[in-house]
Amino acid sequence: MEDKKDRLYQLAEQIRKCTSCPLWKGRLLAVPGEGPADAKIMIVGEGPGAEEDRLSKPFMGRAGKLLSELLEKNRFDRERIFITNCVKCRPPKNRDPSKQELEACRHWLEEQIKIIKPELVIILGRIALKNLLGKAKIGDFHGKIIVHNQQKYFVTYHPSAGIRMVKWKKLLEDDFEKLKKITL
Repeated sequence: MEDKKDRLYQLAEQIRKCTSCPLWKGRLLAVPGEGPADAKIMIVGEGPGAEEDRLSKPFMGRAGKLLSELLEKNRFDRERIFITNCVKCRPPKNRDPSKQELEACRHWLEEQIKIIKPELVIILGRIALKNLLGKAKIGDFHGKIIVHNQQKYFVTYHPSAGIRMVKWKKLLEDDFEKLKKITL
């Protein structure tokens, strides 16, 4: 366990120094992710927002508040989950990460998954879905488990979508209820 913790720490230090894509120029702080090295569940979003950039912690803004509510309501302990994003630096004006930026960060995310070896990776949103599984339409996969390269993934909408649209918030709530039943 200590070795995994050390490896994650070293990886986070490398991420903080990364200059592989132009996003590093505008960041306050890189956001490697946080959570235990032995997490059974890992959550992957698209990229940090303004609050995350300021605090170097994932999902701390409005979307993070909704994520925390969904986790708590369904009896998941956020402290026992490793939470990260596809890109580790904030895209300007919270725009979607570019293909180049996603590719530049991809090895960081792959290494995190390899070190942690979670039982389940929860994919939040279409960008993470496309980046991790190469799938484009979240509506076709949300609320479902997908096995890819011997890793189990659960797909759902990004909490920011739930903030913008009541319909998507309801789908998110339903997906997290399914998730609770799957993981118990």
